[in-house]
Amino acid sequence: MIEAVAAPEAQAPTVLYRAKQMARAVGLTRGRVAAARMACERHALAVGGRPRLRAGGRVLCYHSVGQRALGVNDVKPARFARQIALALDLGYRFVPASRIAETGGTANELAITFDDGHRSVLTAAAPILKAHGVPWSLFVVSGWCETIGSDRSASLLTWREIAELAADGVEIGSHSVTHPDFGRLGEAETIEELVASRAMIERRLGFTPTSFAIPLGQSMNWTSFAQKAARAAGYRTLYAQAEETRPAGTVPRTFVTAFDHDLIFQALLRGHFDAWEEWV
Repeated sequence: MIEAVAAPEAQAPTVLYRAKQMARAVGLTRGRVAAARMACERHALAVGGRPRLRAGGRVLCYHSVGQRALGVNDVKPARFARQIALALDLGYRFVPASRIAETGGTANELAITFDDGHRSVLTAAAPILKAHGVPWSLFVVSGWCETIGSDRSASLLTWREIAELAADGVEIGSHSVTHPDFGRLGEAETIEELVASRAMIERRLGFTPTSFAIPLGQSMNWTSFAQKAARAAGYRTLYAQAEETRPAGTVPRTFVTAFDHDLIFQALLRGHFDAWEEWV
């Protein structure tokens, strides 16, 4: 009896499935591979990259401070405090992000922004920033703020806490309703994310935000239609999460990652990562 032999194309799914099983068995996941790649890229550019001269200020983009579940987006509290102190020691001064957005700022000016609305921004980052007298901005995902009582809500700021931050001088902007990739949204969905998030912030906090931080914020995460729709919705300032590769008409921001120790952070301030994108 002759046994049938599967064609190569029929064997491929089985081989791929087994490969994935083996990767999971040793702890390799897509997230971990991507994180390892990012760590290598950051170190290589910090050591071998070239500084980029700039006349204006730089807006830094953070996400959380001490929430390990957020992976590459999370900066440890001690490291965050060190970065603020190091920047000051290097002769930088911190100004509101709106100043750099409106005037371009000067070469020794930095601004601090946070995306999403994670709880550690209040519990860990805010005390450090207040101790140094550093102004900062927070861009909230309005739909996430409505998750009170869910498993996710414990890691996010409540509307009451955001209102307290605003009363303390923190600039509050929108980061959409659900944090989508605007590069993949249809026109109706794009308008809904922009308009509804702005309306919800006004309803919950009593003021209407005029700034918007693009979720993901890379070159492929925004469209010309989204740009026009954001302006029509009433946003005056649109922040990206990239420098030289950002979408046209947006304000650049430099992404700070979990891997940015002193060497990398200083290279970041000198512009070594200005042509770099997170997932490109």
